[in-house]
Amino acid sequence: MLTVGVDPAEVEAGLVSGVLVCPGCGGSLSPWGWARVRSLRGETGVVVVRPRRARCSGCRVSHVLLPVFALLRRADLAEVIGAALSAKAAGSGARTIAAGLGRPVETVRGWLRAFARRAEVLRLWFTVLLVDTGVDPVPPAQAGTPFADAVAAVVGAVVAARSRWPRVGEVSPWWWASAVSAGRLLAPSWP
Repeated sequence: MLTVGVDPAEVEAGLVSGVLVCPGCGGSLSPWGWARVRSLRGETGVVVVRPRRARCSGCRVSHVLLPVFALLRRADLAEVIGAALSAKAAGSGARTIAAGLGRPVETVRGWLRAFARRAEVLRLWFTVLLVDTGVDPVPPAQAGTPFADAVAAVVGAVVAARSRWPRVGEVSPWWWASAVSAGRLLAPSWP
């Protein structure tokens, strides 16, 4: 799995030119078909994507090229899930969040539980990323709960990245979190 930009033409050009590299061995990726069509729910509608597949010239492993607005094995866009995580960090409950987003309560609970199970690991990982990328990094103050601390670390890392690379500010903070986690923000085995 590799996270790529949202423009299919740019992804295709990167594959054809050999610019995209294998996350495993660093070899050059080339086109290798397509993954299945996915419908992802956004705040205002459905986004239909058919992710590109690529194969490494070095290790011969194939990878699905997941757009940055998607998270691995989730049917909702990263911004929707990020809004739920932010709302939980601010003190809202799953029912309130689900009603506000128009999602089933069990779906929202699943996101919150997946993030909560890994909250401390995610907080540490994103805090290290914040310190490593920031021009003059300031780690976030404790927010009161491990969940809120982890969300604060994600947002702090985005702010730090924006201080170094202003174009990061052009994308949603949750797109950025998806990109740096290779779409695995809620996955049990990451980082």
